[in-house]
Amino acid sequence: MDTAKGSLLGAITDVRFTNLRGDFYGGVTAAIIALPLALAFGVASGAGAIAGLYGAIFVGLFASFFGGTHTQVSGPTGPMTVVMASIFTHFADRPALAFTTVILGGALQVLFGVLKLGRFVAFVPFTVISGFMSGIGCIIITIEIAPLFGHPASKHGVLQAITEIPQAAGHPVMDALAIGLITLAIVVFTPRVVARLVPPPLIALVVGTLGALWFLPAAPVIGEIPTGLPQPILPHLTLDSLSQVLGSAFVLALLGTIDTLLTSLIADAVTGTHHRSDKELIGQGIGNMMAGLFGGIPGAGATMRTMVNIRAGGRTPLSGVLHALILLALVAGLAPLAEHIPLAVLAGILLKVGWDIIDWDYLKRLRGAHRTGILIMTTVLLLTVLVDLIMAVEIGIVMAALISASKMSNVQLKQFSVVGKDWESLPMDNEENALLAKGKGRIMLIRFTGAFSFCSAKAISRAVPEFGDERAVVLDCSEATSFDTSTVMTIDALVQRSLALGIAVVVAGEGREATDLLERMRVLDGIAAENRLPTRIEALKRAAEIAA
Repeated sequence: MDTAKGSLLGAITDVRFTNLRGDFYGGVTAAIIALPLALAFGVASGAGAIAGLYGAIFVGLFASFFGGTHTQVSGPTGPMTVVMASIFTHFADRPALAFTTVILGGALQVLFGVLKLGRFVAFVPFTVISGFMSGIGCIIITIEIAPLFGHPASKHGVLQAITEIPQAAGHPVMDALAIGLITLAIVVFTPRVVARLVPPPLIALVVGTLGALWFLPAAPVIGEIPTGLPQPILPHLTLDSLSQVLGSAFVLALLGTIDTLLTSLIADAVTGTHHRSDKELIGQGIGNMMAGLFGGIPGAGATMRTMVNIRAGGRTPLSGVLHALILLALVAGLAPLAEHIPLAVLAGILLKVGWDIIDWDYLKRLRGAHRTGILIMTTVLLLTVLVDLIMAVEIGIVMAALISASKMSNVQLKQFSVVGKDWESLPMDNEENALLAKGKGRIMLIRFTGAFSFCSAKAISRAVPEFGDERAVVLDCSEATSFDTSTVMTIDALVQRSLALGIAVVVAGEGREATDLLERMRVLDGIAAENRLPTRIEALKRAAEIAA
């Protein structure tokens, strides 16, 4: 009975008690670094500091308990916060819809995991991710400039925030600016030796808050933070908001999936372990659903907190669970202390976060990068900052897909050839050419080699010349590895055109996977059994008999 219970628990969670000392240190250290970031991300999202803490607690707890990456610590991240800020701005008068979006985003992540879609994250082009992440970094920097000068962050998007910068810079609250610059200096210039012992954001939070209390009291602060356990926010959805909610939820799910699984890969590289991506997505989805249900902002696998956890000795999901429980204890007992944290301190911390999110590594390589990659990255970056996060991702993926399809079309066309009308120019040094010459233009050989997809379907149709004196068409699929539906339908159109003109169709490659697909989709129904042959030579011999 106990064994059965243990097996069931093992199937649900990977939490173990085999590394208590390391996991305790890892959880405590991760909680210390998560606290200032959760507060900052909560404020930046527009939902409030407590929403950031709730997000860190619920996503951190459930993602660790149900996830598939042993050392990962999850919580609010810069990219997820910026998307949430956009959602919260759109539903400013209906916050329940914003948190419903978070719940649906989590549900989609669970669905991704159940459908085992984690492996497909690798198919999102790097240039799209790079442009989006750099755009997110620029947004964070833009919206945190006004708080650095002591003014409220814009609640009307990035463009409004940009227009407010001159006003904020021209009329600074000097106490806020001073404490913000001190904070920024701490997170940027803290020596690595010190940073290994105490996270720079925590140093900045403590020094900035105490400095404001003692010397710079005019700096605006977070203000009242609710204490105790959060109350559930029941999901709410209206017909007029359905498309916006679903679109935003999909972006949250996709971004959270990418953010999480990239962090999982980093954790694997450092620890020498192997995460389970689909289980991780289920855990992250449950965490985000719970965060949305209790008024928390969404989160994902957090690289900085995960690395801190690993360095401190965390090796099992217990460290992530402890990190969340420690934050819960802080919310229950120490929330009044957080009310005195200056907003300029959080702005200083987030300015460094935004700077680090920008993909400087790729930007340094632009001179040698492909022009199409630069175009996609730049387009996604500009759309992310100036237009809409969701549109940026959608257009970026579509652009990358179309460019890739164009390139694949050229590659696939090189694997396709039509021979027959030029029979007189063929060298007579092999049996195949001799058979085509024997037909004297009455045999057309249409040859497929390799894999074919929708990318080349239209081009293949155009590459086949108009029929003239042909009596037999040989469809050579003996070296084709796969066809997609578009290719199959193109081949079907060729077959039907041939048969309608009274031209016999001979198929080479009987028994191969590509030919079996043609048969299952009834493309070969009108072709006689004697005209379906295993090899190209046999098919050409049969065509020569027909053309004689």
